[in-house]
Amino acid sequence: MFEVNLRPLLMQPPMRDKVTLGWDPAYRTGCKLAVVDETGKVLDKTVIYPTQPQNKVEEGKAVVRKLISKWGVEIISIGNGTASKESEIIVSELVSEYGGKVSYMVVSEAGASVYSASKLGAEEFPDYDVSERSAVSIARRLQDPLAELIKIDPKSIGVGQYQHDMPENRLDSVLKGVMEDCVNKVGADLNTASASLLSYISGLNSGIAKNIVAYREEHGKFKSRRELLKVSKLGEKAFTQCAGFMRIPGAKNILDNTGVHPESYEGTEKLLQLFGYTAEDVRLQKLGDINDKIKALGVKKVCEFTGLGEMTLADIVNELLKPGRDVRDSLPKPMLRTDVMDLEDLVPGMKIKGTVRNVIDFGAFIDIGVHQDGLVHISEISDNYIRHPSEVLKVGDVVEATVISVDVRKKRIGLSLKKQPKIKK
Repeated sequence: MFEVNLRPLLMQPPMRDKVTLGWDPAYRTGCKLAVVDETGKVLDKTVIYPTQPQNKVEEGKAVVRKLISKWGVEIISIGNGTASKESEIIVSELVSEYGGKVSYMVVSEAGASVYSASKLGAEEFPDYDVSERSAVSIARRLQDPLAELIKIDPKSIGVGQYQHDMPENRLDSVLKGVMEDCVNKVGADLNTASASLLSYISGLNSGIAKNIVAYREEHGKFKSRRELLKVSKLGEKAFTQCAGFMRIPGAKNILDNTGVHPESYEGTEKLLQLFGYTAEDVRLQKLGDINDKIKALGVKKVCEFTGLGEMTLADIVNELLKPGRDVRDSLPKPMLRTDVMDLEDLVPGMKIKGTVRNVIDFGAFIDIGVHQDGLVHISEISDNYIRHPSEVLKVGDVVEATVISVDVRKKRIGLSLKKQPKIKK
C-alpha cells in the first residue's frame, strides 16, 4: 500500500509559474507565512496571529493583502495541521475579495515538520527557525510536489497503513525504488534541482549531486549537458547514465531540454535534416507532421539513414514533438478552492468533488474541503466487484462523490462513488 500510494503522490502535477504563499497554521505561536517565487525562491516571510488566543484577524488579513499586492501572489497553500480550518476560513474570506485572481488549496503537511527539523532543512535555510522552514515547504509542495517531497523520509509522508508492522529495511528499499523511478521518469532541471532531487538520478549519488549544486553556484547556470563533465567526480560513465534525465530549459541546443540522450544527438540531427526541419522548428513545436513523413518514407529506411533503432526513433519523435515536456502535465491538475465548507454544511445526498488523500485496504479517504476527510468504504467505490480499492482509485485522483452519511458529533463523513448510492438516514 505504501508503494501504491507513494507513486501518484510524488507524480502529482506541479502548479507551474505561480507565486505562492505558504501558510503554516498554528494557535499560540501564530501562523507562519512564506512567499516563494515561480522557482521556489523565498521572497518574504512573516508571522501573523489571527487564531486563538490573540484573534488578530483583521491585522493578519492586512498583512496578507500587502504580501499579495507586493509580490503578486496567485495561490495560497495552507497546511492541513492544527488550526487549518480557522486559517482556511480567513483565507477564503480574503480570496473572495480578489474575484478569482487568487485561489487556495489545503495541502498535506505530513513530513513538513520532519524536513524542517532535519539536517537538510538546516543546511538549506540556516537562518530560519523550524516553523519558517515548514511554511516554505508547504508553499513548495504545491508548486512541485516531487521536488519537495523527495527531501523527506518517505515513511514520514503519511500514506499507506500498518507502517510499524513492516520490515524496516524492506520498506526503505521499496520506497527508495519508487522515488528513484519517479524522479527519473520526470527528469530534473539541472539549473534549479536540489541536491536531494539530483541524488535520485540514475548514475549519481549524494556526493556528486552536491558537487553539481556547488559547481552551479560557483559558475552560474549550466549551458549544456556536456558541461556536467567539468563537475568534480562526475566521470564519463556517470555522465552516460545521468545525462538523458537532465533538462536545461533555454539551452542553446534544444535537445538538452528533452529526454534525448547525447549519444543519440547525431542520429536525431540526421532525422531533422532528412525531413528539412531545423532546431528552431523543434523549439516552436512545428513538427506536427513528422510521423506522417516517417510513415510515408518507411520506418526501416529512416532507421537506416539515421542509425537509430525503431523503438529509439519512436521515443525521440515523442520528445521532439514536445521538448521540455513533463509527464505529469498530462495528469489532472490539483483542485484549487475559492470558498470554504463546514462539516455542518454537508447533507446526505449532496454531490461533492474531492481529492483522494490515501488508499487503504478497506477503502479510501477523500479530501472534500472540510477539515475531516470523508471515507469511501470499499463497498461504495464501484458498482462492479473489486478486490481492492487501488484497482479503481489512486492518491491525487479528483472524484465526484455522494455524501451518504454525516456524523457531526463523531466528525465522520461517509461517501459513495456509486451511480445510485444508498443514502443513510
